[in-house]
Amino acid sequence: MDQMRQVFSVDVLERYAAKGRGVITCMSAGNDVIVLGTSKGWLIRHDFGAGDSSDIDLSVGRPGEQSIHRVFVDPGGSHCIATIIGSGGAETFYTHAKWSKPRVLSKLKGLVVNTVAWNRQQITEASTKEMLLGTDNGQLHEMAVDEKDKREKYIKFLFELKELPEAIMGLQMETASLTNGTRYYVMAVTPTRLYSFTGFGSLDTVFASYVDRAVHFMELPGEIPNSELHFFIKQRRAVHFAWLSGAGIYHGGLNFGAQRSSPNGDENFVENKALLYYSKLSDGSEAVKPSSMAVSEFHFLMLIGNKVKVVNRISEQIIEELHFDQTSESVSRDIIGLCSDATAGVFYAYDQNSIFQVSVNDEGRDMWKVYLDMKEYAAALANCRDPLQRDQVYLVQAESAFSSKDFLRAASFYAKINYILSFEEITLKFITVSEQDALRTFLLHKLDNLAKDDKCQITMISTWATELYLDKINRLLLEDDTAMENRNSEYQSIIKEFRAFLSDCKDVLDEATTMKLLESYGRVEELVYFASLKEQYEIVVHHYIQQGEAKKALEVLQKPSVPIDLQYKFAPDLIMLDAYETVESWMTTNNLNPRKLIPAMMRYSSEPHAKNETHEVIKYLEFCAHRLHNEDPGVHNLLLSLYAKQEDDSSLLRFLQCKFGKGRENGPEFFYDPKYALRLCLKEKRMRACVHIYSMMSMHEEAVALALQVDPELAMAEADKVEDDEDLRKKLWLMVAKHVVEQEKGTKRENIRKAIAFLKETDGLLKIEDILPFFPDFALIDDFKEAICSSLEDYNKQIELLKQEMNDATHGADNIRNDISALAQRYAVIDRDEDCGSCRRKILIVGGDYRTRGYTTVGPIPPFYVFPCGHAFHSQCLIAHVTRCTDETQAEYILDLQKQLTLLGNEARKDSNGVISEDSLTSMTPSNKLRSQLDDAVASECPFCGDLMIHEVALPFVAPEEAYQVSSWEIKPHNLGNQRSLSLPV
Repeated sequence: MDQMRQVFSVDVLERYAAKGRGVITCMSAGNDVIVLGTSKGWLIRHDFGAGDSSDIDLSVGRPGEQSIHRVFVDPGGSHCIATIIGSGGAETFYTHAKWSKPRVLSKLKGLVVNTVAWNRQQITEASTKEMLLGTDNGQLHEMAVDEKDKREKYIKFLFELKELPEAIMGLQMETASLTNGTRYYVMAVTPTRLYSFTGFGSLDTVFASYVDRAVHFMELPGEIPNSELHFFIKQRRAVHFAWLSGAGIYHGGLNFGAQRSSPNGDENFVENKALLYYSKLSDGSEAVKPSSMAVSEFHFLMLIGNKVKVVNRISEQIIEELHFDQTSESVSRDIIGLCSDATAGVFYAYDQNSIFQVSVNDEGRDMWKVYLDMKEYAAALANCRDPLQRDQVYLVQAESAFSSKDFLRAASFYAKINYILSFEEITLKFITVSEQDALRTFLLHKLDNLAKDDKCQITMISTWATELYLDKINRLLLEDDTAMENRNSEYQSIIKEFRAFLSDCKDVLDEATTMKLLESYGRVEELVYFASLKEQYEIVVHHYIQQGEAKKALEVLQKPSVPIDLQYKFAPDLIMLDAYETVESWMTTNNLNPRKLIPAMMRYSSEPHAKNETHEVIKYLEFCAHRLHNEDPGVHNLLLSLYAKQEDDSSLLRFLQCKFGKGRENGPEFFYDPKYALRLCLKEKRMRACVHIYSMMSMHEEAVALALQVDPELAMAEADKVEDDEDLRKKLWLMVAKHVVEQEKGTKRENIRKAIAFLKETDGLLKIEDILPFFPDFALIDDFKEAICSSLEDYNKQIELLKQEMNDATHGADNIRNDISALAQRYAVIDRDEDCGSCRRKILIVGGDYRTRGYTTVGPIPPFYVFPCGHAFHSQCLIAHVTRCTDETQAEYILDLQKQLTLLGNEARKDSNGVISEDSLTSMTPSNKLRSQLDDAVASECPFCGDLMIHEVALPFVAPEEAYQVSSWEIKPHNLGNQRSLSLPV
């Protein structure tokens, strides 16, 4: 229904709009406000927004007939300018919507104002800002009015057409705000010319600049009833213009941001200029020129007689004719003119009595067809409203390209069609003409246009495109044998494109099907490439190993996404292929378990190697042991076995002496199996290594025995290692000594001297008597005289030392006995005024009941404690203080001791002086024992100077059981309402 409805429709708005004030001569509209001028000099204002109307008589005080020549309303409907012509000449008035009386513009007296240009960007209800007025004698004036002033601010003459003095019939102004000011664009029309002015600063400076330069104009001679200039306004900005000239409708776009200059130096802000000839509107008959026009977004409304022809601005075709429902009185008279309300978006027509409203109903709905017929496809797509319209545009483009055999271009357009042609129909078009490349292009474009939810269709099309790529590659190889070597060939280009396609579609292609396709076409490299994309790294690595490219295989294995298990799987092949690169790769790979690489390393180690060649496995194992601190016994055993097979045993010995686990707490010093190491070294006859292993296993006798076979110096070093077992150390040195004595060859005296010299190396561990049994029975005693005498002197010295130690021990015992005797004589002096540290009463107080359970008083003085720091306490006060301040367990222990003392009863009292006899000190009765325990519990340290006071710092001031103390300090609000205020005299 909406498609059948006309774009433009005419309705009667007001039948008798002149209200009997004469006939309508002119009209203007803005923001739902219409102002009419009548033949009797009246202005009639209709405000459809507010729903009221008013009228003003401009002819008051003027003799003769007065007629309104022109009336102009600003886009906001507040400001109005009207020119009245009568026998007394012309006068121009300004009135505001809030004014009841108009203001005559005296400076314009005698001038006929034909047109007004408002500053749409700056104008407000309170102020017109600057505006332009065009007169009948070719002059331009600038004027501004502030409503609060009740008069114009100024009227200035700006410019006059002198070359061809014609009436200015139409005037429009646009401004653009720039960072450094305002630029003005002004267009004016006379009956034969269209002038354009532009400049920066103010209107004064703009038109002053044209004193020294020519005005830019477009001349179209010809007769016209009324030359008009219209701007189409969209969002307060002029978009395009139209000039109703004698030759036709001259129109074009407006671009006020452009900086293109015309040959005469003016900025050219007009684009896409065109001229619509009136002959196109006459259907072959004589062209009739319109008497008035209006401009919409896509159409021209031209008033011809009593009807309006609507012409599409783009196609220049008449789309509708509008007829007016006139009254019987005015049917013989033509419609006077058209006017537009840019703010409200409506158009008006008027005759002598009535106002007609021309409404617009979605005028852009068929513009896509207009542009499509003109083959302006981009504009057609921009104006499409739904997918079906877009499909029709794509279809026309596709069929045009297909018919001209531009199949690739046709494919790209067919791919965009979603509704009016099926996928099968389009593909059959290309298959019929055997255009595989175009079909592939169509499929690729179709993939781009499909939604992600169409997973099944995406997979099928991608697979089909893969096969078409493979077919294309094979055809290129058949056509050109040199295609593979030539880097710039089409073959190389299609290979690159195919790989990019595989990369883009890796997630939608079926893995098994695609690999089977690639394999069937013999595209091994693409198969490897796709396998890499799909993270099928096993296939990729296997391919590189077959090609002998170990480095590439290792690069694949080092990718973070590659499973670590593949490293172990391909390690045997890779290390045999390139041991250096493989080991370098292993050393840079994180989280690699060397134990799982042992089979590969064993395989490599079993192969013969040159003497000077770097053993890569040893290099890697040393890296694991020293740098990675690997603790795996298998790794250490393998490294040890490789060291053992080397001719030079220095590396083996260094390895055995290196304590790998020393840095770890409670860790072993080595991680290899010592028994395996011993067997291996014995097998390979690495005796020095065996000695070290025996020693490490604490088999020192075996170590020394084996070392004596290799090097006596080594045996001595091994014997010296035993430090914590003197007997074993001596036994080992005796083994060495026996070997030395038995191995010496030469004269007897010389052998004896060497043996005695050997004794000195033992640091006194062996004596001459220890080695005498190793000499033959026929040796003379005289040869050992010196050594024996030296030994006897040593024994004598040791005896003297023992005597001295015994005397020292005797003196020490005597000193201890004297100290014990002096201990009983200790005393402290108490001042007679000394206070108890707890109760603050006198320590030496007489009288009162100060008996303490477990203690006996000496005369009238109660028991008390005195500490070295000077503090003194009654025994009862000290016990109470310690019990209160210590923890619950200790307090119970102290109270229990007191209870036991009480149960035992009174013991023998001390003498009156308080001195304890030696006998009583040594004889500990149960009572004394308990009292000693109680003393230790309460008087081991001063409560004010010891740990007890330090611990009290952490205790709260108010204990949990003393919560009532906290509540007693709480400040409670009183009922202030019941209090009376007392005034105190000052």
